[in-house]
Amino acid sequence: MAFKILVAGDIVGSPGREMIRNHLEAYVEANSIDFTIVNGENAAGGLGISAAIAQRLFEWGVDAITTGDHVWKKKDIISAIQTDVRILRPANFPVESPGRGHTCIKSASGQSVGIVNVVGRVFMNPAECPFKAADRAVAELREQTRVILVDVHAEATSEKIAMGWHLNGRVSAVYGTHTHVQTADERVLSGGTAYISDIGMVGGHESVLGRKTEAVLKKFITNLPAHFDVAAGDPRLCGAVITVDPVSGKAEAIERVVITPD
Repeated sequence: MAFKILVAGDIVGSPGREMIRNHLEAYVEANSIDFTIVNGENAAGGLGISAAIAQRLFEWGVDAITTGDHVWKKKDIISAIQTDVRILRPANFPVESPGRGHTCIKSASGQSVGIVNVVGRVFMNPAECPFKAADRAVAELREQTRVILVDVHAEATSEKIAMGWHLNGRVSAVYGTHTHVQTADERVLSGGTAYISDIGMVGGHESVLGRKTEAVLKKFITNLPAHFDVAAGDPRLCGAVITVDPVSGKAEAIERVVITPD
């Protein structure tokens, strides 16, 4: 029987959290989703994630949370990420970093799901090689399950696509986060790995990447410092549904998802 996984993009502030709270459960039930992963690194006021917010996301039906370069913006996430295997930080952070970059979680039906989180290096802060980090994590997870998904939190589309081909045939899916714009390049690669460059964001789309347009425009036009408040208009939950054969771990399909309040 096919196993369906919903991956949702970067949650931006309270508008994004409200979309998860109000719409995730109904979508999961209506579409027979077996497992849900969200990227939560912008869930707290648009920058970082707190332990309390992580717990609420789990209460609202999220099974696992990936993050990225903003993971440490809220200090209390450090203790949570050390004890809760459902919360990941990038695997290519220094080994001294708290927490873990990959995990294996059982779904409600008992299916083991492996998850890897890496951050890109192109146009990003310094980090260890994401390709080597992914290799190590995938090798370990394949001892436990064939269903493995990789969140590549990166700026450059080329780096994300390269990761897709690098892991083709070894994981169920490689999907991009961080840029907040859902791409239309979803496909299943030749080795049975589902791929999409970015699954988009969960939050207000009447915005510039989830932030109020006025402040961002002022910054671009004047080059003066500006505070970027979270935008609430036109809230959407963006992501993708990946259908996997749980025995082989091969992806059978990938479909973009956009959920609106209407």
